[in-house]
Amino acid sequence: MELTSLKDLYVHELRDLFNAESQLVKALPKVAKKAHSDQLRRAIEKHLEETKHQKERLQKIFDRLGIKAGGETCEAMQGLIEESEEILKAKGDDDVRDAGIIAACQRVEHYEISGYGSARTFARTLGFEEDVKILEQSLEEEKSADKELNRIAMETINRRAAAE
Repeated sequence: MELTSLKDLYVHELRDLFNAESQLVKALPKVAKKAHSDQLRRAIEKHLEETKHQKERLQKIFDRLGIKAGGETCEAMQGLIEESEEILKAKGDDDVRDAGIIAACQRVEHYEISGYGSARTFARTLGFEEDVKILEQSLEEEKSADKELNRIAMETINRRAAAE
C-alpha cells in the first residue's frame, strides 16, 4: 500500500469498510441463529439487511470513483468475528451467551462507527459531497444498531443473565 494523498487514504478506508461489511454479511446469519432471545435475533437480522445495503452503497462510491472495491482485508473485523465465534460456541446459560453476543456485536458496531466517521470526514475534506451523504446514512445505521443492542441488553438480556 502506498499513501501519498488523502484520496489514497480515503480509498484504503473505503476498501477496509467494504471488506468488513462483506465479512459481516457472512457472519451475521450465524450470530442470529445462535441468539436465544427472539428480540436479539430480530435486531441482528435487521442489521444484516442494513449491512447488505451498506455494502451496496460503498459499491456506488467505488463506481463513482472508477475504482475496484476489492484489494483490502479488514484484519480487525476478522479478529472481532473470531472473538464472537468463541462466544457462539460457549456452553452454558442462554441469557449469559446472549449478553456476550451483544457485547461482541457492539464491538463490531463501534469499529464500523469509527470507520464510517473517518471515511465521511475524508470525503468532506476532498469535496466528495455525494459520498458524504452516502457514508452518513451508513454511519447513522451503525449508531442506531448500537443503540438498539444497548437497549436490548439493558432492558432484558443483562437482567436475565444477572438473575442466573
